[in-house]
Amino acid sequence: MEVIALFVAAVFTNNFILVQTVGICPFLGVSKKTESALGMGVAVTFVMVLASLFTYAINQWVLVTLEIEFMQTIVFIFVIASLVQMLEMILKKVSPSLYASLGVYLPLITTNCAILGIAQANLTAVSNLFMAVLNGAFAGLGFTLAIFLMSGIREKLDKVDVPRPFKGFPITLITACFMAMAFGVFA
Repeated sequence: MEVIALFVAAVFTNNFILVQTVGICPFLGVSKKTESALGMGVAVTFVMVLASLFTYAINQWVLVTLEIEFMQTIVFIFVIASLVQMLEMILKKVSPSLYASLGVYLPLITTNCAILGIAQANLTAVSNLFMAVLNGAFAGLGFTLAIFLMSGIREKLDKVDVPRPFKGFPITLITACFMAMAFGVFA
């Protein structure tokens, strides 16, 4: 039951993009095509899961043990940057087309506050390492859902007649607003 509650909370009720409004940069920047949006969603999920694993473990077994919890943010950013660097090298080798389509947004995962947010949230929202990893996976799934839905809507909006003042970024922001209101219903 606790896992189901964590799933609903991470994906819908506390969705990082549409409810907490963090991680907006890749949401708006990479959601023009579904392929790149899905790739970004998977990349962010991958980093969220590993960041949840490593930051929770480091915090509990190193920082708390040594009574240096004040170093959490610095340590977490270092862990996240290392994970993103590793992901970047893997994607460049395994999927050069996805690497190219993500462009500048891939290294920006390092500064994506949704990733740091999940690392911080795990310190108070969950009780053990397993639940921290699940929370990271579910939060990543929520991120992926939001960015994938936005990309599908944006692809459709490119094919319809939108009034000239609303074309491009303005209609994207309006769409994001409606999506946020829809996800707000879960709260």
